[in-house]
Amino acid sequence: MQKRAPFFLFIAFLFLCLFSCNGQQTQSSSNIGQSNLLQKRVGGNCEDCDIMYVGIPNISNHIDTSAGWYEKGQKLLVTGTVFQLDGKTPAANIILYYWQTDASGYYTDAKGLSVKAKRHGHIRGWVKTNAAGEYAIYTNRPAAYPNDIFPAHIHLLVKEPDFPNEYYIDDLVFDDDELLIPFKKKYPLENRGGSGIVRVLLKGDVQVAEHDIILGLNIPDYPKKRNETVSSGLPVGYDQPSFLPYHAYGPDKGSRACPVCKYGRYHGIIFFVGNKPDWPEIKQWLSFLEQESIKRKQYLKAYFVYGNENGYDRRKREKELEKIGSELQIKQMALCFVPSFTDEETEAHLNQINPGVENTLIIYKHRRIIDKKINLKPSVDNFLMVSEILDKTRGDYFGLQGLPHKE
Repeated sequence: MQKRAPFFLFIAFLFLCLFSCNGQQTQSSSNIGQSNLLQKRVGGNCEDCDIMYVGIPNISNHIDTSAGWYEKGQKLLVTGTVFQLDGKTPAANIILYYWQTDASGYYTDAKGLSVKAKRHGHIRGWVKTNAAGEYAIYTNRPAAYPNDIFPAHIHLLVKEPDFPNEYYIDDLVFDDDELLIPFKKKYPLENRGGSGIVRVLLKGDVQVAEHDIILGLNIPDYPKKRNETVSSGLPVGYDQPSFLPYHAYGPDKGSRACPVCKYGRYHGIIFFVGNKPDWPEIKQWLSFLEQESIKRKQYLKAYFVYGNENGYDRRKREKELEKIGSELQIKQMALCFVPSFTDEETEAHLNQINPGVENTLIIYKHRRIIDKKINLKPSVDNFLMVSEILDKTRGDYFGLQGLPHKE
């Protein structure tokens, strides 16, 4: 027995070592996982984003004038509102950092510019949104990189007070830039913070680009989540996509006119109904939208798009909507249909409409979706709410002349 004792002790020692090592490995893996979770950056990797803090002033103003404003080139005002993730609640105290090329397409140096900031050039600056979430940047319009495929753009970084790090959102690009369409086809935009495509307006010799930002929209590892019980339609902040419905009644009867392509300059409303039509309620909505269209004239174009896939027959669907249009004496708005909301030939699928909801009402301005309602009942209060949304979102530059829009 005494001779066998060392062997048993050796086995026990091995068992304790293995158990102890396994325990240490498990604990270490857990700690590493927690460490990675804590170190995760909101928005992911952000190359050279630390330059944002080089020379940053004590920011308190929601208005900034860059060096570019005083240089050669086209004067440009970039202005808008920063919203919380719901796309409707203004976000105060948000720092936006911007940088851009000059009128020749270069990030140029200037006297007094820090060596660390030279990569961003001397046309750079910061704004901090006010209580209403507003900001304004007076600058000059950047030029595209010489002999390159990239359209002209302005870079933007966002720093929220609640998060330790900044994150980038889509560059601002201009809808009249001839480089935009081929670039977008090759490199689809991410819609980080919403669409970065700005519609250029004219105010005297100054171009005006309105750009609203949705915090957290399409931002990886963003800790806040949308509170949506029912989903239908693209998020607020996206561009309303082009699609080609069949026009059964209204000014474009018999055509396949795209709602936003032909009438996307000011406000637009698209009232989608799918597989659960309630015709008495639909008719109330159509009558209201017709009256709003008459009242607002060229500043609003309203559409009814019917996408019931059950028992679809194109000719019958046409006759159905013609009868309703005649009954309601529709003159301004368009009554349209698609075979289904997943149909690719009409590109209706791009709208991402849920056919199982009662209705989806999309409101857009300059093609950008500014509000969305799902299962909205036709009531006096809801009619008033829609009218107020249109009134409140006109903004200071609503009636300005626009530059030609590139499709």
